[in-house]
Amino acid sequence: MAANLLATDGYKFSMAEAGWPLRRETFYLSHRKGGLQVLPFDVEVEVKRALPEVADGDWAFLARNQYEMGPAFRSVLEKPELTVRALPRLSVFAEREPVMTVTGPSALVSWLEPLALQFNYRIQVATLAVFEPEKLPAAVAELTCEAQRALVLETLDAVKVTPPPMRVDSEGYVERVRARVAELVEIVGTADRLFEVGLRAATCVEQHLLALEGCRRAGLTRTSHVLGASVLGLTPVGTMGHEHIQRFGSDDAAFRAMVERRYQRSSFLLDTFDTMTSGLPAALALMSERGQVGDSIRYDSGDKEAQYRRAFELSKQHGVRPVQILEDGFDAAQTRRFEALRVELGLRPDEQVYGYGGYLVAQTAGTPLTRDRVSAVYKLSQTGQRPTMKFGNDSTDTSSLSGKQSVPGVPVVFRRRAGTAGPYGVIGQAGEAAPEGYVELTGAAPLAAPSREVVRPEDAKAVLSEGSKALVAQLKNWRPG
Repeated sequence: MAANLLATDGYKFSMAEAGWPLRRETFYLSHRKGGLQVLPFDVEVEVKRALPEVADGDWAFLARNQYEMGPAFRSVLEKPELTVRALPRLSVFAEREPVMTVTGPSALVSWLEPLALQFNYRIQVATLAVFEPEKLPAAVAELTCEAQRALVLETLDAVKVTPPPMRVDSEGYVERVRARVAELVEIVGTADRLFEVGLRAATCVEQHLLALEGCRRAGLTRTSHVLGASVLGLTPVGTMGHEHIQRFGSDDAAFRAMVERRYQRSSFLLDTFDTMTSGLPAALALMSERGQVGDSIRYDSGDKEAQYRRAFELSKQHGVRPVQILEDGFDAAQTRRFEALRVELGLRPDEQVYGYGGYLVAQTAGTPLTRDRVSAVYKLSQTGQRPTMKFGNDSTDTSSLSGKQSVPGVPVVFRRRAGTAGPYGVIGQAGEAAPEGYVELTGAAPLAAPSREVVRPEDAKAVLSEGSKALVAQLKNWRPG
């Protein structure tokens, strides 16, 4: 079984055209939160099941919606070649440990992100079933669709747990999404100022299509999910993510690549290195050169209100009026707050738009097992032969990772041997020798059952190996801005 070519976010196509679609890159998947967790499936099998397949009309739909793809991207799909390095089935992993790395042509390994992030749901179901079975019935009592129900059954079978009673209520889910969008429309005045970005917050593509139906009923017409747009008559949207800027190693170079390789308006993401000292100055300088062409700036990590106010002041100095894009965890309360700020600073309604993901898709789904609960991420860690990482607006400490900082290189997991003192895991690099008392877990044979080893809370974490520390220190010392 393969996935449809359009079952990803729109910016995957724009980044492929503005980047290097054939460059060999590595991405990794991990959970920043959630404690020890159980991996219930063979990762390589699931990744290969998710590879894209082109259906009739896909290329034409992309072209009609400003995502016309060139021959390099198309060639990637003719013979997809990936290297998957993963933790074994039924292993137990800690926060920030890479569950897998995927290495291959940039366009393909990037394309996988939304579907790979959906793995978090099955991992959370398995973890409850093994470690906190008393919480499982409530967590899966109400489901959004039959496809989600099938995922729960498959997961519980893998960990040999009897399924509790479950009920599918698709229409109830659609209505809850519709009601939330309707409230947001009331706050901002028109659905034209809203768009949806929740494919990666869903448990499966089928659930997300239901969420988009709820959005459509409330008048929302734009989504990052290209397949959802195709099926429901919506408009696909999205320009760039952190990976695009990491690829170029410079906000200015990445922003220029996007506007010089694509004729459409661009949205500049600010926080890959640092919002205030790097992303924002680079974006506004380029916008000043280009004039008023409708480009936008998008905020992510850090104090958004402080960034917003600073952006307003700098925009006046540059003589530009960028469209403000606000998302990353936005809800009704934050929307009201930033609408008040917009009015205070004198921005027009059409100069400020909002994107919503988990608030619409996950928080209405009737389960606590959301992507935000574990902070699942899929990040670019190496582009060509160059390690790379996302910095965000976090500490410059070089001994560990924090906040939204990512792991560079081609990371692997070293697991503590029984009887060894120290952290449960060490995040190392491919080819690096395991520390004394540890063994490489990435790529090991499937386990017979999840480990039930009692791990002290202070040890139930992963730390960086000497090789990973050296890469982080090198990149943080180089950090622009």
